[in-house]
Amino acid sequence: MKIAAVVPTSLSDYPDRVAAVVFTAGCSFRCPFCHNPDLVLPGRVSRLPAIAPESVVDDLAQRGSFLDAVVVTGGEPTMHDDLPALLDQLHRLGLLVKLDTNGSRPAMIEAVLSRGLADYVAMDIKAPRAKYDKLAGTRVDLAAIDRSIAAIRGRAPAYEFRTTAAPSLTPADVESIAEWINGASRYVLQPFVARRGALVDGSWSERSAMDPQVLHTTWERIADAFESGGVRA
Repeated sequence: MKIAAVVPTSLSDYPDRVAAVVFTAGCSFRCPFCHNPDLVLPGRVSRLPAIAPESVVDDLAQRGSFLDAVVVTGGEPTMHDDLPALLDQLHRLGLLVKLDTNGSRPAMIEAVLSRGLADYVAMDIKAPRAKYDKLAGTRVDLAAIDRSIAAIRGRAPAYEFRTTAAPSLTPADVESIAEWINGASRYVLQPFVARRGALVDGSWSERSAMDPQVLHTTWERIADAFESGGVRA
């Protein structure tokens, strides 16, 4: 596993907890609107200095009294076969563990959950089924996405599904996603923030996305389908 960065303290990445955030390098998707091209594009990933997982665990052990949790994100953490070993080490520190995933490797998600290695799972739902390949930037096995959704809904102690309102997504698309995951514990919509030169496909920074007010209105139409959720600021 290549760890590219660690944020020592975050108040927003694990709900109601003080958390450190660990970023793994490499991803199975190429979402054009992604804000982390250095963690996604192979040419950039290869130039990143690697942080040894052992040093991350040691540092978190020393800071454990100041933290409630750790978030493992990316890139895509589940593409690394040694992910369970890292999560196990983090759990042994007495920290809550949150896993962020795109759902492309359901077998890894199932393995993590069956061993009780994640206390919270956040899975990105990129688009309605008909637009998934476009928004993920690659051919996507939707059966794998379905399997990941089912595993998280059935086994995760706590979880959320979330969608970034990227360019080309419409209110109708969000409503279609809501039908797909109807009854989930938590669903969160995230506004798209354009960052010139800082996306996997820089041209997407010029594209318009749903206005935040439209996003809030869309949430109001689908809110009854979920136990909790909303538009993340």
